[in-house]
Amino acid sequence: MGRGSAQSGDLTPLRPVSELATLLEEVTGRDVDGALLERALTHRSYAYEMGGLPHNERLEFLGDSVLGLVVTTTLYETNPDDSEGQLAKLRAAVVNMRALADVGRTLGLGDHVFLGRGEESTGGRDKDSILADTVEAVIGAVYSCAGIEAAGELVHHLVDPLLAQSATLGAGLDWKTSLQEITSKHGLGSPEYTVTEDGPEHAKSFESEVVVGGQVLGRGAGRTKKVAEQEAAAHAWSTIRDRHEGVVPTPRNPLEGPGRGA
Repeated sequence: MGRGSAQSGDLTPLRPVSELATLLEEVTGRDVDGALLERALTHRSYAYEMGGLPHNERLEFLGDSVLGLVVTTTLYETNPDDSEGQLAKLRAAVVNMRALADVGRTLGLGDHVFLGRGEESTGGRDKDSILADTVEAVIGAVYSCAGIEAAGELVHHLVDPLLAQSATLGAGLDWKTSLQEITSKHGLGSPEYTVTEDGPEHAKSFESEVVVGGQVLGRGAGRTKKVAEQEAAAHAWSTIRDRHEGVVPTPRNPLEGPGRGA
């Protein structure tokens, strides 16, 4: 792990890459290539400031496909009676920016990422987009050096709790509908959405906020307006549930504890 660890304010991570490598090896039972993992943790802002180092976007592209394959296969095999539409909703509840960012936070992944000074100064270590992309890049790195079986074990450790949760939501997988129902239940009024867009016509990105009772309770981002609004609604739904129904999530490192079949 050539770049090592450094103090806050430098261009290197707050925690050593080797620490994450050890956790990944415990989960997968396979050695993880240190140089490849380092690349998976290298954001393009750092690569640019260091003169054009390889960054993690290609591994992110690979990991996104591996994640989708493992999750889709699992849903197909464990839900034999569900329609294609329902399977797609279950998958979307797991394979989205907000869910993956939360996975990244439970890993403390932000502390391992190589960020440029600009991203560091604007809170990049806790940005949903950076965390979600890095999760996918790490999956891609494991697949690239250890194969689909090891990558599958990692994916299951990371997202099986999310899959189990999504299975209990039923029709609530349409987050906008689910948010409307929970706000009505608690007399909070109707949600109101605002959406902004950025980028060129061929590569637009969208950000959404949802306001309930005069408060912004959820934010989302995505490549379509629909995705951004759904993510904002999911965030708001969770906030209202926690406030009004006494549900307090217990943070857990998904790389610890029993694996599948335990």
